[in-house]
Amino acid sequence: MSFIMSSILSGLAIQATLLFASLARAQSFTIAGGQIFTPGLVVWNAPQPGTPMGGDTLHISIDVTANGRLNLPPYAAESPTKIHNITMFLYSRDTGRNFTISNGTATLNNNSFGDLMAQEPGSTVKHINWLWPNCLAGDGQPRDAGSARGVYNISIRQNFRLNGQDHYTVFDLPISVTNRIDSGLDRPPCDELSNPLLDEDRIDARSANSVGVLFAPGDATQVQFVDNSKNKGDGLGPSRGPANGLGSAASSTVGWHAGAVWVWGLCATLALFA
Repeated sequence: MSFIMSSILSGLAIQATLLFASLARAQSFTIAGGQIFTPGLVVWNAPQPGTPMGGDTLHISIDVTANGRLNLPPYAAESPTKIHNITMFLYSRDTGRNFTISNGTATLNNNSFGDLMAQEPGSTVKHINWLWPNCLAGDGQPRDAGSARGVYNISIRQNFRLNGQDHYTVFDLPISVTNRIDSGLDRPPCDELSNPLLDEDRIDARSANSVGVLFAPGDATQVQFVDNSKNKGDGLGPSRGPANGLGSAASSTVGWHAGAVWVWGLCATLALFA
């Protein structure tokens, strides 16, 4: 009986691995000290790639100082380096959903946020606590094909100027919406936050991100900017620890396949029966 059960579970694991591998889109990340470096002036603190998410809100933490090389706004009008704006979305090609986290205009009750650079004035780290919409409430993996839960990407779009040249970049970080999210809490309707999901050819992230990953340890990019007399801070902000997504000091480029968290979770479950 034990042999038969083991064979069945092994077969399921192989099928699941093949299924999720076929759905996965390869991504790679440059990580140092727990921070993730992007094609832009933003450094990503949290969450980490592949994190199972839930709770009351989706918590996001970003540094907006080009790793300490850029002061906070207001920027001098003539500054050759500045962040014009940052927008964020949560989307899934598995579910076809695309939700607004921030498009620069705040909605009632902050169901979506306004200008992210205006959050927490004076802080170099911006924390976004976005209330999950009602269709993501539940517990565990999606139970049917119509579920909105599952594998998502947090997509950050940076519109910025670096040394006199304007850029617009797209950076996606995969998570899984699989932890418990309670209904209620005046969760916004999903339709109020939904946008059409553009295909990858229209987004053309590869061309948009030709500027490359910036400001990781060892990157020699020099930042030219004009200091604003009203903002003489050093741009480094408060010290940050593991709670803000900072870990070891090791630097590495990590390959990630969206959906891999599903395979890991299933294999961990199967291991209990071994």
